[in-house]
Amino acid sequence: MATVEKLNLTETTQDNGLSAPPQRVNWLVDLARRIPRAWWPFCLVMADALLIVAAFLTAYYLRYQAQWFFAVDPASQQSLHGYWLVGLSTVAVILVAFRFSHVYPYQPGRAWLTETWRIATASTAGVMIIIVISLIFRPMLYSRLVFLYTAVLVTIYLGVSRLLILWGRDYLRTYDIGIRRVLLVGAGDVGRMVMRTVAARPDYGLKLVGFLDDHPAKVATDIGRFKALGPVDKATEIIRGAAIDRVIICLPWQSHRTIQRLLRECEQMGVAAYAVPDLFHLTKDQMRVEELNGIPLLSTRDLSIRGWNAVVKRAFDVVVGALAALFVLPFCLLIALAIRLDTPGPILYSQIRVGKNGREFRCYKFRSMVSNADQLREQVALLNESNGPLFKIRNDPRLTRVGRFIRRYSLDELPQLINILHGEMSLIGPRPNLPAEVEQYEDWMLKRLLVCPGLTGLWQVSGRSDLTFEEMVLLDIYYVENWTMGLDLNILLRSVPAVVQARGAY
Repeated sequence: MATVEKLNLTETTQDNGLSAPPQRVNWLVDLARRIPRAWWPFCLVMADALLIVAAFLTAYYLRYQAQWFFAVDPASQQSLHGYWLVGLSTVAVILVAFRFSHVYPYQPGRAWLTETWRIATASTAGVMIIIVISLIFRPMLYSRLVFLYTAVLVTIYLGVSRLLILWGRDYLRTYDIGIRRVLLVGAGDVGRMVMRTVAARPDYGLKLVGFLDDHPAKVATDIGRFKALGPVDKATEIIRGAAIDRVIICLPWQSHRTIQRLLRECEQMGVAAYAVPDLFHLTKDQMRVEELNGIPLLSTRDLSIRGWNAVVKRAFDVVVGALAALFVLPFCLLIALAIRLDTPGPILYSQIRVGKNGREFRCYKFRSMVSNADQLREQVALLNESNGPLFKIRNDPRLTRVGRFIRRYSLDELPQLINILHGEMSLIGPRPNLPAEVEQYEDWMLKRLLVCPGLTGLWQVSGRSDLTFEEMVLLDIYYVENWTMGLDLNILLRSVPAVVQARGAY
């Protein structure tokens, strides 16, 4: 049980990318802890039903009281009492439509727009059914506008509710509420793919407490905050001692007997277990599935930032980068003046960084340290707080007064807009590393060099300097493998509060 005791002790200070739970408990946290997790789906359905009723009542008011768009003929005026049966029927039909449209069960990690779209289509389908039924049985009694208003209002009300649920889940996760504790068995290529997803998508509500592997090197080395807990044979001990909810098995196909044993043991302990097919050597994380007369065909696919996608991303960088450069130009002039008045030395600081496909380029920043900071690095080497190749000091004595401020809010990186317009960087992408840092990469880390580095990225909106080097690399590779224009926009929007709040900035 020594491994489990070590795990529990470690989790008091580190939480797999989640910040330590705050000490202050409010009513929302207390309520969430009182409601059993098994009741959450039922509570969601009941809340949706109440919102549908509210939407129907609002629709009735808009039609018969406010009389939007079309006045109501006094002869056609209907009391709310006359709508009670069709109103209840509307609620029931829409809830059933939600089930068939996969609004239920609620899926953590599903995009808000996707969820809202499904609500809209299901609500419209449900309302059309009610309209058809009303035309058959009481063709002149009910106003069709009431039902159309209802469909629109249900989409609005439930869309807002899903947004509140997303925010609430994010907040409750800081208190370890609504998460599933996961044990990863196997830390090879497929296992690291799972780690990247868990690190990049906290909205799935998964907390990876550690991993097991029989490889001597892997079992002795933590990957960021993901703890190496020992060999595979310790799985049962860890599951029982660390309150594991889910086991994800990423062992190679040669270990099929071990996989079967683990699946059987998890079933006996009542723990959900999942086996990830060992196809990494075939798919390289990018699998395309086609069909030949019912026969599934698996093949590799290129990275998503290629071809027309690369053209779209570059066009976005040029347009938004140019507009951003014009907008921040007055602020840049003020920063330049402040640097000049604060300490002697150049205003801009340039450094060789490694870009796409390993090409080196000169990266520009506002100078935030004393002019001889590079020569003083050896003197402050013992203060380094980062792991791996990175060099980070929370209260670096080489920082100037102005530099401390602009570093806190990432204003020192504004000159990198020049690199973006030159095509050496992108608005969104992996962190640009130094050549000395890249030389220390392990083979699996090189994938982050397949795209242009970014002014901001998934690493920045997920913790910035509070992340370990391995976690930063996992997030960068996840971005490389899963890029979409939507992901870029999401990161760009999340960067604004991350910068303003100065989370992990130093």
